[in-house]
This record gives sequence, C-alpha cells and structure tokens, in this order.
Amino acid sequence: MSKVIAVFGAGTGLGVSMARRFGREGFRVALVARRKDRLDALVAELADEGVEAAAFSADLTEPAQVPAVVNAIRERFGRIDVVEYGPVPAGQSFTSATKLDAATLKALIPLFLLTPVEVVQAVLPEMTERGEGAFLLTQGLSAVLPSAHFSGPGPVMAAARNYLYSLNGELAGTGVYAGTLAVAAAIARSENAPAKHDTADDFTAFEGIEFPVVDPDDIAECYWDMYTRRDRVEQVYPEPTIPQAETAS
Repeated sequence: MSKVIAVFGAGTGLGVSMARRFGREGFRVALVARRKDRLDALVAELADEGVEAAAFSADLTEPAQVPAVVNAIRERFGRIDVVEYGPVPAGQSFTSATKLDAATLKALIPLFLLTPVEVVQAVLPEMTERGEGAFLLTQGLSAVLPSAHFSGPGPVMAAARNYLYSLNGELAGTGVYAGTLAVAAAIARSENAPAKHDTADDFTAFEGIEFPVVDPDDIAECYWDMYTRRDRVEQVYPEPTIPQAETAS
C-alpha cells in the first residue's frame, strides 16, 4: 500500500506544492482545510497531474475536530505516514508587542498550538507502531527570530516550536521524525501572496523591512530533503534577513 501525506491547511501555495512533491514519490494525498470547494479544485488539479488526492473539510481553529478528520483520512486511504501542518488564515497579520493583549493571543492559540498538538496525538500511535512516519510543522520566522512589530502569531508559534523540539528528542530511535520549517518570506501563489508580488525573486515590505517572495515548490523540496535525511530538527528558508530587535534602554 502506497504511503499517504496529510496536508493540514492546504491551499494554492505550499499545500499543493507539498502534494505534488510527495506525490511524485508515489504518496497519496489528503488535503485538509476549511473550504471544501477550494480543496475539490486542488484535488482535480492534482488528478490531472497523476497524483491521487482527496479533500477533507475541517476548521483547524477547533482542535476537537481533529479526531474525526484523521479518522476520515484513514477510512479513505487506510493510513497516514506524513503530516504537514501549516495553516495560515487569509489576512493573517502581525501585532506590535506594545498593543498585544490576551484576547488576541487567545484567538491564535487553537490554530497555531492546540490543533497541531492534537494532530500529533491522533497520528502518533500508528506511526510508532509501524516504526516510521513524520510530523512536519510549518511556521513563520517570528517563531524563531523575534523582532520589533512582529509579535502576535510569533509567541504562540514559539510555544509550538518548543513542543516540536521536545517531540523530536523523545522520538529519537523510534523511526518517527518531527521537524519544523520556518518560512522567512512571503509564499508565491498562496492566498496570502502580496498583491503584484506573486512570483519568486520579488520582494514585499512590512514595517519597512523587505521580505523575499519564494516559490512554494522550493519550500516543498526543502521539506522532502528534511523528511528523507532527518538530520536536523529545524530549517529556516530562506536565510533570515530580519535583524534582532534592539534592547530598549
């Protein structure tokens, strides 16, 4: 039976690129996101390219929905070998630390921390039983490199990053890999791609800092390398260009 990758937060950017990259290696693909109509279009697109895929609708801001969607994937494909978790809501933005409040953080915690933990709990038993599998967590650079005006999702993602590092260490020797990739860029062709900057080698700016616009196919290739080599817990792609925030005097 061919392997299965479940892409949580699948969209027109990295999600479909992950599906194509792993699909070229014979993986079947489960695409998970809130809007099934968009997923169905991606499934049809992948089918035309010879990749077997299926759509599964779930609201990833609701951790309680995880068991049902994981069971649905298993019913359709029989197994889950790899998970890539990386949803980014359309219009997701940063918040300055001076304006960040508990309500803002509370709204971010389910999607960026609680749900990925629930996904791991749902898929880990079968992976450890087989002695093979992977959980891949996609994050933003602010989880790795805090900077002025780039708070909000960063503190919550940093907590998930902490969890991922612990998970990686605890899974050593089991055949199950946990890794995280921090994207230090805008992603071309994604729903959040900046207007008029939807191709690689472009740049977009926020708070006066330029971000490269990268091709999601390149990120997917980096993920394939992490999955096959399993020689690092974390990768930042591309190399970060945002300076550390200066310490206030």
